[in-house]
Amino acid sequence: MGGLLLLIPVIIIGFFILLSGIFTVKQQTAAIVERFGKFLSIRNSGLHFKIPIFDQIAGRINLKIQQLDVLVETKTKDDVFVRLKISVQFKVIPNKVYDAFYKLEDPHGQITAYVFDVVRAEVPKMKLDDVFERKDDIAIAVKEELNDAMIDYGYDIIKTLVTDIDPDVQVKAAMNRINASEREKVAAEYEAEAERIKIVAKARAEAESKRLQGQGIADQRREIARGLEESVDVLNNVGINSQEASALIVVTQHYDTLQSIGEETNTNLILLPNSPQAGSNMLNDMIASFVASNQIGEEMKKQNEAKGIGASQKTKKKRNPPPESNDDINF
Repeated sequence: MGGLLLLIPVIIIGFFILLSGIFTVKQQTAAIVERFGKFLSIRNSGLHFKIPIFDQIAGRINLKIQQLDVLVETKTKDDVFVRLKISVQFKVIPNKVYDAFYKLEDPHGQITAYVFDVVRAEVPKMKLDDVFERKDDIAIAVKEELNDAMIDYGYDIIKTLVTDIDPDVQVKAAMNRINASEREKVAAEYEAEAERIKIVAKARAEAESKRLQGQGIADQRREIARGLEESVDVLNNVGINSQEASALIVVTQHYDTLQSIGEETNTNLILLPNSPQAGSNMLNDMIASFVASNQIGEEMKKQNEAKGIGASQKTKKKRNPPPESNDDINF
């Protein structure tokens, strides 16, 4: 009975030792098993057994696609410091798990070093604007360099991306000012062009208005002259000479003007002279001036005849008889 009691702890210990030899591996994961520190096998996903105490799981490797973000600061060709964020997507090649586990101690550090090397070799050849435009070229150069270097260690570089380009704060502010200035310049050019179009259109409208206004005034004056001519002819037919007719028309227009002014209650126009005797005085003055003008003309005619000017002119007229019709007159 006492021996059975001593056997129970041994059985329990043996059970736990046996249980420690059973292990599982997750999907997309590989486990490296060593025996006494020496590589034994690679176990993939599922339930596995190893010899307790003798065999040990040295480590596990993730077979999924992983991403490593590397922030690199460097200088461009035009001496601008810029920070680039390079995202490297990579995975372990399933049939090279041994190389990935034993050949490379720190894969992340190795990839980071290669990214720094490539970026600092490519970016200094470009200007800042070219870095933004040719970021895909930088990503391709990083991927090619990493593939050549990491394939021997069991790593496959899936893709590299330049996810961020961050120049110095002062440089970004200057770039924003340049961009704003360019946009303001374009806006000013458009505004100036619009203003020019408005001015040209306004000038054309004013010119057309002036032309039509001048044409209207000319037509108006032509009609007034035609009306005056008809009025003088009518007055001549009733025995009033041209001088008296002209004076009568002026006086009539004077009273018409006074009448039109009186019809407007808010007018600021003042007609001088505007006394009741103004029309009569104006008519008398005009008739007197016409009579005086005729007398002066007759006196000058007599003086010219006395001096012989009129005789010579009559001789010239005889020598050069007038044309028979108005059509022969040349101006």
